Amino acid sequence: MESATTGIEKVFIGADHAGYELKEILKKHLENYKVAVEDLGPYSTDKVDYPDYAVKVAQAVVKAGDDNKNLGVLVCGSGIGISIAANKVKGVRCGLCHDHYTALMSRSKDYCNVVAVGGRVIGPEVAKQIVDVYLTTKPETDESYKRRVEKLAEIEKENLKV
Repeated sequence: MESATTGIEKVFIGADHAGYELKEILKKHLENYKVAVEDLGPYSTDKVDYPDYAVKVAQAVVKAGDDNKNLGVLVCGSGIGISIAANKVKGVRCGLCHDHYTALMSRSKDYCNVVAVGGRVIGPEVAKQIVDVYLTTKPETDESYKRRVEKLAEIEKENLKV
């Protein structure tokens, strides 16, 4: 079911133990969008490893296809580790966002299909704003942005070191 306001069909969400509480807040906040939300864990504050959940969300986004309809949201303590791990999955462009501007740029200019936030870095209201901007911003169609994202795909495809 596609949301009438965003065009998003599904959001995959995951965290580590440090991001669990914010993940739960964001999951509830996503109900405002009338999109399907799939929580890929964890389901408690028991200690877990962020790469495990980053990969689950990243792979789910890639498998679902269509970066404009299926997106991911990740939360760890700083947002750094979980975003690095997500970006190791082929086809994922995960942006670590701290505010409205970084969320806007991650989606409009860099075509991010996963967003990461730090549960120990930003508060719930800022995190909700980031998710709001991320879900309601469409990638710009200017050729320069498309070209840059295509270059990222080529780097990934060739496994080049830059």
